Amino acid sequence: MIKRKSFFTLALVMALLLTVTSSRSTLAQSSGKSFKIGVANNFVDSEWRTQMLQDLQDVAKDLKANQGIDVTLDIESKDTDVPGQIKQVQDLLDRGAQAIIIDPGDIKGLNATLEDAVTGGVPVISVDQAIDAKGVVNVVIDQTDWAKISTTWLAEKLNGKGDIVLIEGVPGHPANEARMSGVTSVLAKYPNIKIVGRQAANWDEATGQKVMSTFLTSLPNIDGVWTQDGMAEGVLTALQTAKPKKWPIVSGEARAGYLQQWAAVAKDNPAFTSFGVVNPPGSAGTGLRVAVEMLTGTKIDPSALKGTASNTLFIPIPFTVDSTNFDAQYAFVKDLPASYVLDGILTADQVKQLMAGKLTIDEPTASTPEPMAAATMAATAAK
Repeated sequence: MIKRKSFFTLALVMALLLTVTSSRSTLAQSSGKSFKIGVANNFVDSEWRTQMLQDLQDVAKDLKANQGIDVTLDIESKDTDVPGQIKQVQDLLDRGAQAIIIDPGDIKGLNATLEDAVTGGVPVISVDQAIDAKGVVNVVIDQTDWAKISTTWLAEKLNGKGDIVLIEGVPGHPANEARMSGVTSVLAKYPNIKIVGRQAANWDEATGQKVMSTFLTSLPNIDGVWTQDGMAEGVLTALQTAKPKKWPIVSGEARAGYLQQWAAVAKDNPAFTSFGVVNPPGSAGTGLRVAVEMLTGTKIDPSALKGTASNTLFIPIPFTVDSTNFDAQYAFVKDLPASYVLDGILTADQVKQLMAGKLTIDEPTASTPEPMAAATMAATAAK
């Protein structure tokens, strides 16, 4: 009798342990059309990330309204380092997240934690930047190509020669490293363009202004500036303050504040020209749609996965802004908050095409309006 009781006790303990360890893998299948999805964001001092989180909430509402899928977002969002973001993920899993959307703050440091989640049956979607963690699916624009577009524009505007400065984001950050590799690869084709200064400004407008002011003091003959994100506004502010005799050609940013500054500068300097490539915060919303499709049983066709680790669903870069469509885009953003970023979110049908490897990705053009998310953009802008 003692042996039988010991056996059943052991069996009960083992059953409980199996229930705990397998709960993550069975939760998605058992919950039907209702899902709890965790969001791990490690950087809050960014209007782009704020809009990213809003886009996630908008897509969750759209899923409920148009597809009858009830998504509860459990959001962990604060400035933190790699150990802090690992804790974000672990806390989300402990609270029952059936999938994880993460904007990772490191190329390699989160891999083990995310791979454990995938092994436990929890889909993990990396947005904004690609990582090579096994089983994680990146849903991103191609950050390298994103930078190549604006660098090529700058090189062509300079007719292939001149002195330029580069103001980059956070060195070591996945998106920054991908972008700078794109910049380097383009400039390698233009030996008569000389990089006379390169410095990080951490994607911060005030730091971008300070860096550009220092460059203008020490390098009086700058022909061109390549920069990105909110730093571009800081660059224009520095130029407006310095009032150089010859304005450099500046690659810019596709957000309201930059376009508003662009318009102000052009009033006094009609020859001023700039450029912006849309980096959509809505990539996270697209990632959420992918996560929901995975939770409801949609498989990703292996042929759709690209990138160096063959784990990336590249989404289209929506469009660019230059002199040919500036007036139309400025009209759209002139009364919006400066922080608003021109955006793009794939529809439910487009996400299914993306996962099947059948979504046609056209080259972004300056004359093409927002092809993917005009309604979503307008709704967000109206808030």
